[in-house]
Amino acid sequence: MKRHIRETALALLSGVLTALAFPKPSLFFLGWVSLIPLIYLLSSRKPGRGFFLGWCGGFGFYLLLLYWIQDVPAHYGGLSWGFSTLIFALFAAFLALLWGVFGMVFCRLRAVFPRGAFVLSAFLWVGLEYILTHLLTGFPWGLLGNSQYKNLAFIQISALTGVYGLSFLIVLFQSGFVRSVTSRKRAPFFVGLGIILAVHAGGWLVLQEEVPKTAETFVGAVIQGNVPPEMEFTLDNVDETFDLFQRHIDLSSQACSQGARFVVWAELSVPLCFSCNHAYYARFSQELMDFAREQDCTMLLGTNETAFSQGGVPKYYNTAANLNPDGELSFYYKMHLVPFGEYTPYKMVFSFISTFTQAIGELTPGENYVLHDYDGVPFASPICYEIIFPGIMRNFVKKGARFLVTITNDAWYGRSWGPYQHFGIAVLRAVEARRFLLRSATTGISGVIDPYGRVLSRSRLNTEAFLTGSITPLSGTTFYVRYGDWLSLLSLTLSGVFLILALVFKRRNDKQHNR
Repeated sequence: MKRHIRETALALLSGVLTALAFPKPSLFFLGWVSLIPLIYLLSSRKPGRGFFLGWCGGFGFYLLLLYWIQDVPAHYGGLSWGFSTLIFALFAAFLALLWGVFGMVFCRLRAVFPRGAFVLSAFLWVGLEYILTHLLTGFPWGLLGNSQYKNLAFIQISALTGVYGLSFLIVLFQSGFVRSVTSRKRAPFFVGLGIILAVHAGGWLVLQEEVPKTAETFVGAVIQGNVPPEMEFTLDNVDETFDLFQRHIDLSSQACSQGARFVVWAELSVPLCFSCNHAYYARFSQELMDFAREQDCTMLLGTNETAFSQGGVPKYYNTAANLNPDGELSFYYKMHLVPFGEYTPYKMVFSFISTFTQAIGELTPGENYVLHDYDGVPFASPICYEIIFPGIMRNFVKKGARFLVTITNDAWYGRSWGPYQHFGIAVLRAVEARRFLLRSATTGISGVIDPYGRVLSRSRLNTEAFLTGSITPLSGTTFYVRYGDWLSLLSLTLSGVFLILALVFKRRNDKQHNR
């Protein structure tokens, strides 16, 4: 019994240390050792025990990494703290199942391939991360590679492999260490260490490159209006809403006075709708058009647009609207909505949730990867949650986006780790695509990021601010943008093949043993 308790504690420790490698603690170096206790335990356990230990590690990981999620339905959805905590615990337990599968399959592979399993562990981990990205609605928030966004030399390889390559190398290094300890051979550790040092050295060489300015280089600005999530835009607080709009105009004017000709407002920062003609929408739209014309600037704005189906049923879209100085507008409708926030997925199963809270929106997802235009340069504007999905960014760049803009509203997460984690993920998208990225967040963190993941400017949380940065539109595509998730698909294939072989060999051995 004591041994089981000790093993469970070590598995939980692995999960906790892994979570601490992520923002806000950002102790990214812990990501290089955090899985060692878990992998060491799995190296001598049966598959059933391996599943339990892996699940314990994953449960501890998600409980700490995503602790801030439970506050959202309680504070803004009207749910009780007890019920909100229960939902969060079930969510963490569900996500932890993939860690459990890792533990179970690793133990099965090790029993048949005692040396090869430690290499296969990296493929197995990445294959499961890929499943996490696409399973049901997908939730790739806690990918292991996301923890390394401050490790600039290391993350350069994501231009070849995507974030999954970072996860692969982190697991490979730790598995090699455990193999050296258990086999008392130095080679696995030093081979892994050599690979990691080579990747860092290559990344350091890449970082010596500078992005030269061209005739297309321009000054972009992101506006952070610091709008609290509790603020309601109704006819009862018109004066407050107009003051808020004017604050954004003033911040934009200051940015333009410093040379900005491209200005970004965050998601849900001001009630804007170019397709609406009631209340203050029409007035705001006209004032924005006047501002863009007078300042000769392009504005990327977070709006909520409305359209009607042939039957007259209204459709509501979370929108990034691009306003050019000549008054021309383009709209990108958010395609990957937040489940249980902006819509209810799988309504036949989850329709009962509406009896507990009315806080879930019913937005309509967009259908197309629409690019906007700034002075003849196409750019993309993934909205909020979409930036955590590598595939969405890839498709925008493949379509021709020469720089990236993301608008978000992280105000719901307060001063928790959530906004810091979201910002770190955006850094990796810039590196994967080798594109400048501007990020405007309602209450922060806003920033300007270069194609190598260097943060050129960054705001603090819950402050009113504007940031400017020199942006150079870039052409060409990275290996990752061209070939996508090749490493993940290879990992799934190898993991599946070797798992089948392991099961076949086990069955054959069992038959021979029973004769």
